[in-house]
Amino acid sequence: MATPDFIRTLRASAGHQLLWLPGVTAIVFDDDGRVLLGQRSDTRKWSVIGGIPDPGEQPAACAVREVYEETAVRCVPERVVLVQALDPMTYPNDDTCQFMDITFRCRAVGGEARVNDDESLDVAWFPVDALPELDEFGRFRIKQAMTGDPTWFDPML
Repeated sequence: MATPDFIRTLRASAGHQLLWLPGVTAIVFDDDGRVLLGQRSDTRKWSVIGGIPDPGEQPAACAVREVYEETAVRCVPERVVLVQALDPMTYPNDDTCQFMDITFRCRAVGGEARVNDDESLDVAWFPVDALPELDEFGRFRIKQAMTGDPTWFDPML
């Protein structure tokens, strides 16, 4: 994922120290119940679609923007699937971030799935019973998006 300009500006004064950032994930389904995934150019692994909201950008608007930027698919957010603070992560350049992820279930409403930026090697629709190798992050979010359960959150208080 490309680093947004506002984070580059923060890094100029914060160095590699931990940044607490919002993150958005979009689980997009088409009319056939297939889920949209992208094969990341940095890791070559299949992944759900997501990104970082710009300052002042609403999370749902970010989900719509990220899906279009990465896949050329137009979508509409239907509901919040989960809210979860993720573990801190350190990137190869030693920058450390921790994300508060808001995951949305979205419905595709237009566009043809294709690579639409340099963050993906491939983009495709997959039946949920025939997903490619996918990390637990993505699998859990797809599973939650398929249920009618209320928004999931970690009950640890």
